[in-house]
Amino acid sequence: MVVCCWSAKGGAGTTVVATALAVLLARGSAGALLVDLAGDVPAVLGLADDSSAPGVSDWLAAGALVPADGLARLERPAGGGLSIVPRGTGALVDARAHALVALLATDHRPVVVDAGVVDGDGIAAKVASAADSSLLVTRACFLALRRAVAAPVRPSSVVLVVEDGRALVASDVEAALGVPVGAQVQVSPQVARAVDAGVLPGRLPRSLERELRDVA
Repeated sequence: MVVCCWSAKGGAGTTVVATALAVLLARGSAGALLVDLAGDVPAVLGLADDSSAPGVSDWLAAGALVPADGLARLERPAGGGLSIVPRGTGALVDARAHALVALLATDHRPVVVDAGVVDGDGIAAKVASAADSSLLVTRACFLALRRAVAAPVRPSSVVLVVEDGRALVASDVEAALGVPVGAQVQVSPQVARAVDAGVLPGRLPRSLERELRDVA
């Protein structure tokens, strides 16, 4: 199973949602794999910053001659049954996006992809379109919804990041996008503190667990 988390506008909280979802899935007996296309997963997980480490961009650039276990060699353990494939150092070559998704689909573990912002027909859009589950992470913001409606990808479900004071609600989002809101995640200081301290995997707030349970 490949789950792709993406957004149509920066600052939606996509990486936090993708990471929390992967942490939840990793608690199963098979563990889970988190693939980072956006570049911020190690920081959210509290891992040492190794921006020069090879990752998925290097696998993509290697072309069709890359060894069958090439992607697996790039995995880094993140604790609690979770492994990550970092973004890598180069540009994300989108010609092999479908090959990437096909390979991830053969993994015995649940796979979560943090695709970041989908703002064209590049690799983020292709992975989001080909995944088993395509989760749009968005705030109830007119500008974000405007971009989501125009995005080249139709999500299978929405993770709505809820903030106090917004005029739009879940039903407005569903009406605008024509897909269900599968989870509503409340912006909270507890989540922000866990991310800032780099302890999200070990101290995942229970509120976030409950909110994401239906899409995990």
